[in-house]
Amino acid sequence: MDPALGPPDAMADKREELTPMMRQYFDLCTRYDNAIVLFQVGDFYESFCDAAERCARVLEITLTSREDSTGEYPMAGIPVDSAASYIEELLEAGYRVAVADQIEEPAETSGVVERAVTRVITPGTLTEDELLASDDNNFVAAIARDGANETESGDTDDPDTLALALLDVSTGDFLATSSTSRETVADEVSRFAPSEAVLGPGASRELVPQGCMVTPYDETTFEYDRAAERVREYFGDPDALLASEAEIRACGALLSYAEYARGGASGPSESESESDTDGDDTDTDADATAAEIDSTRLEYLTHLRRYDPREYLLLDAVALRSLELFEPRTVHGREEATLVGVLDETASALGGRKLRDWLRRPLLEPAEIEARHDAVEELTRAVQTRERLHDQLSGIYDLERLIGRISRERANARDLRSLQNTLALVPDVRDLLADAESDRLQELYDTLDPLADVRELLERSIVEDPPVEITEGGIIAEGYDDDLDRLRETARDGKQWIDDLEDRERERTGIGSLKVGYTSVHGYYIEVTNPNLEAVPENYERRQTLKNSERFVTPELREREDEIVRAEGRADEREYDIFCEVRRQVADEVERVQALAEALATLDALVSLATVAAQYDYCRPEILERGLERQCHDLAIEGGRHPVVERTQESFVPNDARFDEDRRLAVITGPNMSGKSTYMRQVALIVLMAQVGSFVPARSATIAPLDRIFTRVGASDDIAGGRSTFMVEMDELATILREADGRSLVLLDEVGRGTSTADGLAIAQAIAEHLHDEVGATTLFATHHHPLTELADDLERAFTLHFEAGQEEGEVVFHHEIEPGAAEGSYGIEVATAAGVPDDVVERSRELVAVNAATEVDVEVEAEDAAFDDLESSGTVETGAGVGTRAETATADGGDDPTDVAAELRALDLAHLTPVEALTELDRLKRLLEK
Repeated sequence: MDPALGPPDAMADKREELTPMMRQYFDLCTRYDNAIVLFQVGDFYESFCDAAERCARVLEITLTSREDSTGEYPMAGIPVDSAASYIEELLEAGYRVAVADQIEEPAETSGVVERAVTRVITPGTLTEDELLASDDNNFVAAIARDGANETESGDTDDPDTLALALLDVSTGDFLATSSTSRETVADEVSRFAPSEAVLGPGASRELVPQGCMVTPYDETTFEYDRAAERVREYFGDPDALLASEAEIRACGALLSYAEYARGGASGPSESESESDTDGDDTDTDADATAAEIDSTRLEYLTHLRRYDPREYLLLDAVALRSLELFEPRTVHGREEATLVGVLDETASALGGRKLRDWLRRPLLEPAEIEARHDAVEELTRAVQTRERLHDQLSGIYDLERLIGRISRERANARDLRSLQNTLALVPDVRDLLADAESDRLQELYDTLDPLADVRELLERSIVEDPPVEITEGGIIAEGYDDDLDRLRETARDGKQWIDDLEDRERERTGIGSLKVGYTSVHGYYIEVTNPNLEAVPENYERRQTLKNSERFVTPELREREDEIVRAEGRADEREYDIFCEVRRQVADEVERVQALAEALATLDALVSLATVAAQYDYCRPEILERGLERQCHDLAIEGGRHPVVERTQESFVPNDARFDEDRRLAVITGPNMSGKSTYMRQVALIVLMAQVGSFVPARSATIAPLDRIFTRVGASDDIAGGRSTFMVEMDELATILREADGRSLVLLDEVGRGTSTADGLAIAQAIAEHLHDEVGATTLFATHHHPLTELADDLERAFTLHFEAGQEEGEVVFHHEIEPGAAEGSYGIEVATAAGVPDDVVERSRELVAVNAATEVDVEVEAEDAAFDDLESSGTVETGAGVGTRAETATADGGDDPTDVAAELRALDLAHLTPVEALTELDRLKRLLEK
């Protein structure tokens, strides 16, 4: 175990002798033993012992020490006011952080100040804007299993149900699903890319992708009764919401973990739950105190959405990477060179998250897809409405995270004012949809609740430009509360009396330099310079002596000061109480605010899709019904373009694609760099965009919705996992062959490159045949194995496509246009030349190509001779005057008869021969003539 975590070893044997404050620290470290405890001491968060040494190294802060009767302990601290940046560094270093705040005012307690962990900060439970890396969802996941019988290897021997629960603590988004397929659950985890995961008994670590923190957690929270009760407390009957016992386990455990991260009494870590924390009953249970001070219930969690992965177009981790939906594949790829980068013209964080969710889960049902298309089409035509909506939506704050902070009682007055400013925009947004024709836009018009009562409450209660601090006054508007107004009036009257005091005293004493001032230490005073001390009246009482002057106070001034201080203090307390009450009233409307946020997010995403469609000449795709089996392969694209590549290039050549019941497998050949991979991805992205509800980059498109997209594109390895590039390729192919079906789209690029040519060609052909004969998926198969083009003759539903290239002045020129038939060659050496490979290497390559071509011919002829000799020796071929002599056989086959050779030459299909194949055939005919 990391020595920076858990109770410090240096204090373990001395707990009873520690000072009360240090004992608090020790006990909190014991309870939160999987996190670094930041312990508030005044204006700093301190850590001690090994944790202090680790913090000092990671955060590059000064390591000091603290001494008590039991010894001297290393100590390192960070300022409370700027803790966020330091906590972020600890998270990046792989640590969780438990923040222990002072929950009592030091001035109001006679003993040690009480402290409690108010929140546990982990990668998956971030709520602070300064720690959240983007506007995208930040999920924490829980994975549970039904009735698992775990083996020593961590696997289970039964195909039980696996359940996945996902929670974004910052927005309140809560999802659940399950499957008996391990691969399906792993794909869903990859689809949502959680930052952190909690695994129940029997759930394998392999379900979680690299880069996701796996947090050990109390396994008893996954027990059915305990989990069901937790779900019931939030959402009602769990059996009515969720489809399996595993889903209930996952959701209940995740709720417990979210409460634990808030600093509540629920959910100790696994190791802590098994430990014995000896201590007398009089010691402070800091965590119990936290539960008493602040409820752990997350009131803003109001909806739990259960979904079936089969309700959406499935995209596994490989497809997400290959199609570059959210992240560019190249190391130096531009961040915006992704599908979300070209489609995201949203005006708000709400809309951006919604669009990403749509891209993660494209639709399957034509009616739902068409409903989005109707809305996008209407917004595309209504230019002025679309632009005005975009302008209005740009003023919308992130309501989901805002209401989350309000419900967690972490919102300040500025947050409430931001909510009010957003609500003020809703009527104008709604008015712009008043004449909407599409069903989806009409639904949004009806759903956009302006929350007029909440808006009016905030307008009356909160000043227009409130301060950040909520305990120092100045946040509640005049006229909202009579008692507060009276206290403020008293304080103002007192200050006005003091403001007039200086003039009165100057006139009364004749001291022209007399001043009235204030300090936070000594309060109000009357200052007189040393030369005028003889004129000081008798009722002046000396308060402070300075080098050149004396400061005095009068009984009347002291009385006024006490009156002002009391009024201001009571006013600040009253303001804070009022603010908390207003915040609570707003929190009570959490479901209405969340419904409004959902509507605004959907509208923003639709406006974004319409903006992109209008700006980049996208067309509305025709969506076919899914029920017709003969149409499940229908895919017709005219003038299709890659949505990302066309934005990064000066020009782009559109291409068509057509698949149907009789055209399922396209074998695509062409030179390197001619555009095969781009073309395949382009087809997949157009299908995906259409099912998202977007218009597509094409002149026209007709699409039957697909259930899944598989990709095996590009080279990658997993050295850390002990897998070579070829092994990774085979693993991905195995998944495709196992899970693809007739409603899948499969992209295969250069299958079989990582092994010998013979093995690679054999594997590629076998895979193509299996996809054609057994799977029936719509398949695009790009290859440099030119013999595969012959599959079009052998397989009923296979056909060939190719990209042409030519040479101009010795340089290869790519046409980037897809054509029927097979390519003449791969132009690998020409591409190497264009890439800047040294001339001597290029020339040597040409020599070796010629040598290898000749060698292949010799091998083929030798093989023929050997075969004939074998036949002759076995008696199959008769010699002498019989029919079977080699000369006669050659002549009968058209071998050495010049007329027959000419006929063979005329019959050659040169367009479908590679240079090597042409040389081989030419050499064979030449040798036959020479015989």
